[in-house]
Amino acid sequence: MSMIRPFEKPLGMRDTLPAIFEKKEAIRQFGREFFSLRGFEFIQTPTLEYYETVGRSSAIKESKLFKLVDSQGNTLVLRSDATTPIARIAASKLLKEKVPLRLAYYSNVFRSQELEGGRPAEFEQMGVEIIGDDSVYSDAEAILTTIDFLKNIGIENFKISIGHAGILDAIIRKNVATDEQFEQLHQLLVDRNYVGFEESVTAFQLSTEQQSTLLSFVEEATQLKNIRQISKYLYDKKAYIYMEQLASVLEISNALDYIAFDFTLASHMNYYTGMLFEVFAENSSYSIGNGGRYNGLLADFGQAESAVGFALKIDELLEAMPTYAEEKTKVLVLYVSTQLAQALKETTKLRNQGIYTTMQSIEGITDLASYEKQFSQVIRIGQGGASYE
Repeated sequence: MSMIRPFEKPLGMRDTLPAIFEKKEAIRQFGREFFSLRGFEFIQTPTLEYYETVGRSSAIKESKLFKLVDSQGNTLVLRSDATTPIARIAASKLLKEKVPLRLAYYSNVFRSQELEGGRPAEFEQMGVEIIGDDSVYSDAEAILTTIDFLKNIGIENFKISIGHAGILDAIIRKNVATDEQFEQLHQLLVDRNYVGFEESVTAFQLSTEQQSTLLSFVEEATQLKNIRQISKYLYDKKAYIYMEQLASVLEISNALDYIAFDFTLASHMNYYTGMLFEVFAENSSYSIGNGGRYNGLLADFGQAESAVGFALKIDELLEAMPTYAEEKTKVLVLYVSTQLAQALKETTKLRNQGIYTTMQSIEGITDLASYEKQFSQVIRIGQGGASYE
């Protein structure tokens, strides 16, 4: 049995120190106002859900779920994504009151990590869901809202890659022999391993036509300048027409500078059925967000409603956001014990002016010089009165 050292944390868990906490809180407050102004209502779901309902319907692999058992013997899971619990509560309550629904959230999610590779097991997401609108305009609203959000928090250099889960799945399934081959090729595209994709297609010993279709599609679909280039690969034109309409709406909305169509885009979230997208920005090691249409998920909860949404990853947003100089003035009111009343009066006055003020007795400090350096201004209150610097 291994000994756990006193300062160790569980695998993938991280502490949030004061400076980062303040930045995350600023994003949360900005998002609260931003999404509310656009007609989205905020919702919060439980940290724990039943495995038999939300856990089974989640797009997260079972091996990544945190599980525990309650006192009645029911298996519970920590929230592994925000969308599935929201689908549960929308289907059970909210869709009876309003359709379409526009919901927003800021939530912690939990996903088990097998190895310590710098990826967190607990992280924060902010996002929206539009439920009950199956039109191309709700897909466009999700994308345009993402663009608007990023620009408003100061991120200018970003790109949104847009694909279609139904189109990609149909093309792969049509040209492989087994479900195992489909899963392998799909996962390689999730990982963006195009070399591995080509090697696997060759190793599967498919027909010449199947190999040619898969390889040429992947090559052309990652270099698209015109959505019409994929039409020759499609057997059902409905999804193709839908994506043309989406491109047209985005063009009218002057959003194409931020858009790149990539029909090899694949997601590990298996509930996506139509348009899906991923967001990349300068200064971020990973994608800063993703979203898409998931028309089948609410049926698991008894409501066959369409839905589209997106989630932004707060840690990655912090990497991508420009760095601004600290603007807060932090004042220290330093007093001797005999002047407590005067120190309270001075501190209250400053706080009422909106100034961040710490009140500290000089008797409680062992290293005065080091402590004072943390503040932009020090007000000393002693037996001789108040002095400022």
